[in-house]
Amino acid sequence: MMLKRYNPWQELNALQRQMNSLFESYQPTAKAPAVELQETDEALLLKLELPGVEAKDVEIQVAEKAVSISAERKSETKTEADGKVRSEFYYGKFQRVIPLPARIQNTEVKADFKDGILNLTLPKAEAEKNKVVKVNLEQSVA
Repeated sequence: MMLKRYNPWQELNALQRQMNSLFESYQPTAKAPAVELQETDEALLLKLELPGVEAKDVEIQVAEKAVSISAERKSETKTEADGKVRSEFYYGKFQRVIPLPARIQNTEVKADFKDGILNLTLPKAEAEKNKVVKVNLEQSVA
């Protein structure tokens, strides 16, 4: 008969693997809104899809190089006759920080929210509008 050494860590490792697989199979994905960014000579135009979100539930913070948008889509509690509802909608809070390709005048931002679409007009800073860099090529002397 062969003796086998008992290893208590082996059982704990097996339990940890089972717990990890359980949590990996259930990961609610916080859906961030789709973003569209367009750059013109004068401004950056930012569009976000926020269907089902009311304007009072949207918070916008604008810095010179980034825009932070947080909102909450509240659930509409409806139950059918048997009390069960199947939904693929995402409800809850989200936050998205969008880095900007140019510095902006964050005190002059204009916002418009209509039909679930948030439009931000982010005027560029004067230094960004007139930013021209001259590059000199020097001849290498050999």
